[in-house]
Amino acid sequence: MTLPLKPVRDPAPLLEQTLHAWGRAEDLWVFGYASLIWRPDFDYAERRSGRVHGWHRALKMWSRVNRGTPECPGLVFGLIQGGSCQGVVFRIPRQEGEAVLHRLWDREMPTGVYDPRWLRCITPQGDVRALTFTLSRSSPNYTGVLEDTHYRQIFSQATGRYGTTLEYAKLTLDELHRHNIRDRALERLLQLSDAPDPGPGQP
Repeated sequence: MTLPLKPVRDPAPLLEQTLHAWGRAEDLWVFGYASLIWRPDFDYAERRSGRVHGWHRALKMWSRVNRGTPECPGLVFGLIQGGSCQGVVFRIPRQEGEAVLHRLWDREMPTGVYDPRWLRCITPQGDVRALTFTLSRSSPNYTGVLEDTHYRQIFSQATGRYGTTLEYAKLTLDELHRHNIRDRALERLLQLSDAPDPGPGQP
């Protein structure tokens, strides 16, 4: 029997800090850069395209439950420092914000792995201050640099309670394209899943 994963840290204080920083006085904005775009799991009053600077989307976070297992870890996206990221920002009415944050914590923060941050998000209708789930390079769930052969292996083998890493990555890319967002790094990675493995010693 597989033992439950130990939390990286207690997520409850992080939720309290986020609620305090939000203040409950205004509508809540949440920035989505991967699965939140195609499966937000909450109702929202408005959705806009948006960009944050100083952070980029990367398929470099180990997933040992949702898209993999402890024996065969999969990958999910994290927002990692450096560059910029185009995604989608959601506005949740103030009176529904606290309930939505609790649901987001159940989904994104059961082990406290992300660093919740309030980032300036640039949208066509003006800038907003949005909650974003970022990943530190010092996190035990950060993969560091992975070779192409490792990505091929993960795409072909890793599956968890919500499906495969490959399906997750493809769904994200499809939704990015639907919003006219180009992610060349993700496009290149997914090409690896279609290409034959050159084998050891081959370029």
